Amino acid sequence: MPRRPTGWTLALAVALPVEAATTLALPAALAGAVDAALDRRAGHSAVLLLALVLGAAAGSHALAAAAGPACAAEATAALRGRLVRHLLALGPGGRLWLSGPPPGDLTARLAGSAADAGGRLPALLGTATALLTSVGAIVGLGVLSPWLALAFFSGVLPGVVLIRLFLREAGQVFVRYQEVQADLAARLTGALAGLGGIRAAGAERTEAARILAPLPALSAAGHALWSAQRRTAWQATLLIAVVEVAVLATAGTLVAAGALAPGALAAAAGWAALGAGLFEQVEALVGVAHARAGQSRVDDLLALAPAPAGASTLPAGGTGELAFRGVVVREGDRVLLGPLDLTVPGGSTVALVGRSGSGKSLLAALPGRLRDPDEGRVLVDGVPVTELTTPALRHAVGYAFERPVLVGRTVRAALDGAGPHEAVSARADTFLRGLPAGWDTPLDDLRLSGGELQRLGLARLLAEPVRLMVLDDATSGLDLATEYHVTEALDRATRGRTRLVVAHREAAAARADLVAWLDRGRLRALAPHADLLADPDYRATLAGAALEAAGA
Repeated sequence: MPRRPTGWTLALAVALPVEAATTLALPAALAGAVDAALDRRAGHSAVLLLALVLGAAAGSHALAAAAGPACAAEATAALRGRLVRHLLALGPGGRLWLSGPPPGDLTARLAGSAADAGGRLPALLGTATALLTSVGAIVGLGVLSPWLALAFFSGVLPGVVLIRLFLREAGQVFVRYQEVQADLAARLTGALAGLGGIRAAGAERTEAARILAPLPALSAAGHALWSAQRRTAWQATLLIAVVEVAVLATAGTLVAAGALAPGALAAAAGWAALGAGLFEQVEALVGVAHARAGQSRVDDLLALAPAPAGASTLPAGGTGELAFRGVVVREGDRVLLGPLDLTVPGGSTVALVGRSGSGKSLLAALPGRLRDPDEGRVLVDGVPVTELTTPALRHAVGYAFERPVLVGRTVRAALDGAGPHEAVSARADTFLRGLPAGWDTPLDDLRLSGGELQRLGLARLLAEPVRLMVLDDATSGLDLATEYHVTEALDRATRGRTRLVVAHREAAAARADLVAWLDRGRLRALAPHADLLADPDYRATLAGAALEAAGA
């Protein structure tokens, strides 16, 4: 939906035409004042008119100078808000994960490209006003004398060619510049996420070199833009000088011949300068090219479509049975998961066991449509999750993660309906009571350990009446004793509900009704933990998973 014009936008839309009109009227007013000064019998009306035009020009210029940045700031804020809402909507179904840029690039587009695109309207209005002013000045020259317009037009064709060439070159350079900026941001974001590992490996210099590797390309793009600006600027300056000299020489000849009044020479000089201003709009054209490049990168994000929701709801009385039928997940040409068929009986607990990269978290993401499979179907109580409405899906599947994200102003708002009972079940009540303002403590004031954060995530999950609970490494931050007590409480609080648990510890696998043993994206076995223990590969998998979790 298009954004409604704001007060600053309307002010800019009014100020620029008024500024253009008064600027165009100024040479004529000046010519009248000069002729009046030469004719001592004339009154003071011409001088008063000149003062009035000067005042209106100054006022409209001041308003345009204030409205332009304000309009750009408002447009940027609105565009960033729209982008954030759109990106959040892309999460379900994995559209952003599959088709979108990496996090660093997203940050660059939100911070940089959106700001460039936000200045598009002021840049376009400014350039259009300058163009209309130049056209009006040429008309003014033609009214004074067709010979003046003809003299001016001798430089129009080269000027148009100059502008076209600059816009084409600058647009391509700006896109390249922003792409390299995004690459730098993506590299830096990835490095910050793994800063501990980089320091532990003593790889700071190597990683710094990798992050800064795009700098030569960034420098080349910047120099290409500066070169294009410099070349266009001196060419435009030379062209303007030639055009103004041609117009003034023609006007002087006409005044000497008595074909024009003396004041017309001042008018011709003013209009020639305004008309030639068309060729010196390099800075304005840079702004337009910058805005177009930013808008192009923003449009790429807005073009990503969210996963379509269905229109179905779950049947009443279902047990929360989860079924994967012919599921395949790919990344490019590489198969990450599947082909896989698996049924999690309603009301049971199934632990997902496997080494890192076996597809545990990927499989766990499918029921809630955090990622959609490339092939196959995922069903809850016989209904494909792609056919469920968004509210129905949320009431069908709930998640607790290794690093839960708290959203809201206070702890109470972040727990989204969880109360004291859920806090006790997640063993979060003790440290919640110790917070400065208890449940009403602002999230910005929280200083929680990873285990405490996980317990808040579990409390939030317990408040949701979902049929299927997915725990993706949701207790990895707890010590063994706390994990035991939390798990016991969870078992009591969720009895009768289906649970899919990503397990790294043997104890979690032992407590499950069944273990789905994943190996390189395939289901190697589905059986009770006690039955699988006879297989030495399974025991090695458990040991390796535990070591990987401990080192994470």
